[in-house]
Amino acid sequence: MYPRIVIDIEKYRHNVRVLREKLSEHNMSMMAVTKVFCANQNLIDVLNEEQVDFIADSRLENLKTMKTSISKVLLRLPSLHAVQDVVRYADISLNSEMKTIKALNDAAKKQGKRHKVIVMVDLGDLREGMYYKSDLQKTLLELEAMEHIELYGLGTNLTCHGGIIPRKPTLLKLVDILHAVEESIDRKLPVVSAGNSSHLHLLDDDIDIPTLNNLRIGEAIVLGRETAFGNKIKGLYDDVFTLETDIIELKEKPSYPEGEIGMDAFGNKPTFVDQGPMKRAILAIGKQDVDHSELLPVDGCVELLGSSSDHVIANVGNAQRNYDVGDVLQFKLTYGSLLSLMTSPYVVKHYV
Repeated sequence: MYPRIVIDIEKYRHNVRVLREKLSEHNMSMMAVTKVFCANQNLIDVLNEEQVDFIADSRLENLKTMKTSISKVLLRLPSLHAVQDVVRYADISLNSEMKTIKALNDAAKKQGKRHKVIVMVDLGDLREGMYYKSDLQKTLLELEAMEHIELYGLGTNLTCHGGIIPRKPTLLKLVDILHAVEESIDRKLPVVSAGNSSHLHLLDDDIDIPTLNNLRIGEAIVLGRETAFGNKIKGLYDDVFTLETDIIELKEKPSYPEGEIGMDAFGNKPTFVDQGPMKRAILAIGKQDVDHSELLPVDGCVELLGSSSDHVIANVGNAQRNYDVGDVLQFKLTYGSLLSLMTSPYVVKHYV
């Protein structure tokens, strides 16, 4: 059945293994991030077998259903209204709000648990985290006194909103805060989570900051590239996931619509360039499943023209082969397209 994502388990395993070893060489642990593939158990099983240090996801629903004995980390800041489930299904959570941490402490007390917290520090990317210039020490001393919360570490996120590239001067801000906090609480924190796949370029350049000992790795595992510059990582597969979808109509038509142009199906007024007659293929997938602009045709001469909710329209007139109705086109994926395709219930997940 099409459309489908073909998932190569052994290529995924290879990427996990290579990245785990790479981080280990730099004395760093790895949080393998599973949100992009909705924590599918087939891939969770690989993480179990490869014995990664942590498994991390943004969705409590995924942490709840995954089968693993590895420590589970909630990546997205907890909702104040979900603290009972956070304590129940996550061993560790990333946090930035003291009101929420206090509620987690109360929830952990009710459940007879001690919940681990990594406090996020905003170094200027301006997504989540306590701003690095604020009085962090005072806040964390208050957290340290909580009976059912363990201050397990500090973390930061870069490149996710502001696009700030991890550089040594930026990361040293986190080191300075770490040292001040550890001096205040008179102990070392087990985890200093320095970032995500965008940090990997520093390791390639042999830039080590010894106190930073953890990375949260998602895109590099599934797509084989770092996220600061989008470069492919040597030795990793970039085709663990491949989209396949079939041609359901193939006709030669004009490239410019006929009649007065108004809004399309999504309320936008489209623009077109008249390129003359064109061999146009309609593919059995649409915006309900994926943004067509995030798809990368394996046949580099296929041009994606647009999409509606159920269809993608492609120009195959200059393609590398002569396509027919029923033929299948393949696409490599971006992180955004993989995220939406794996979430769509209308796209078959086929494991090889």
